[in-house]
Amino acid sequence: MQADLAAVEEAAKDLYIRALKILPPDIKAGIDRLAADETSAVARGVLETMRTNIRVAEDQENLLCQDTGIPIYNVAIGRGVQVDGHALKQAIRKGCERATREHPLRSSVVHPLTRRNNHTSCGFDVPVIHIDFDEAPERLSIEMIPKGSGSENNSFLKMAVPAEGIDAIKAFVVDCVIAAGGKTCPPTIVGVGVGGTSDLCVALAKRAATRPLGTRCQDPEGAELERVLSAAVNQLGVGPQGLGGDGTAFAVHIELAHTHITMNPVAVNMQCHSARRARAVLTPQGIEYGF
Repeated sequence: MQADLAAVEEAAKDLYIRALKILPPDIKAGIDRLAADETSAVARGVLETMRTNIRVAEDQENLLCQDTGIPIYNVAIGRGVQVDGHALKQAIRKGCERATREHPLRSSVVHPLTRRNNHTSCGFDVPVIHIDFDEAPERLSIEMIPKGSGSENNSFLKMAVPAEGIDAIKAFVVDCVIAAGGKTCPPTIVGVGVGGTSDLCVALAKRAATRPLGTRCQDPEGAELERVLSAAVNQLGVGPQGLGGDGTAFAVHIELAHTHITMNPVAVNMQCHSARRARAVLTPQGIEYGF
C-alpha cells in the first residue's frame, strides 16, 4: 500500500476538527458513571453542566472547549505501507494548518520567547508528531489529541530514589493531584509514567493520560497500582472543577518502562474532563474515522 498523502492531509485536518467538537464515548460514559456515584449536590451540578456542554457542542457542531490546545498526532505505520516520512509529516502539518484557517478555531500556539501567534496552530516542532510502527498490514493509523494548557501546565517529574520503592510513586502521584487542585478542570485522567529515562518517563505519562478509559496497564503490577491509586485519588475530595466531591479522577493510568538500577523516575501528566481525541485509519478501501 502506497500512502496517499493527500488523504493524510485531509485526515489530519478533519481529525483536529472532530476532536475539538465530539467527545469520545468512553469519556461521556465516565462522566455519567461519576455523576451516578456522586454524593455532593454541588459536584452533581457541575457534572450535569459538563454533560449539557457536551450536548450543546455536538448539537451545534461547536467546540467542546475554547482551548484548542497543542495539536498532537500519533501515527502508526502498518506492515507493507510505503511512505516518505518527511512528506508524511508535511501533510499532517498542512492539514493541521488548514483546520485552523478554514474553520473558526483559535490558534493557541505561540513562539515561546516572543509569544507571537501566527494563527496556524503550527510552529517549531508543532504540531507534535510521533511516528511508530504497527504489525497490522496495509493500514496507516492517525490519532489526534488536542492537549489543553490547564492540564498540561500541571505536569510533574521526580527522579525518585530506588530505595523508596512503590511508596515514593504513590506519594508523588497523590501530592501532584493535590497540588493541581481544580486547575486541571477535573475529573481528570491522571497519567503516570514510571521508569525509563527522564524524557521517556514524561512521554509515558502523556501516553497514559490519553489512553481510553477502561484500558489497563499491560503489566500486572502496573495494573494493580492503577487500581490502588485510582481509589486513593478519589478519596482526596478535590471533586469536579475542584469544588469538592467524590469524583476527582476518572482513573489513574500507568505506563511502564524498564530503567537503570540506580534510578526510579516517575512523571505525572493529567488530562482534563474534556479528554478529546479522534482517530482515522487509512487503508486501500478508504478512511475510517473513530476514537
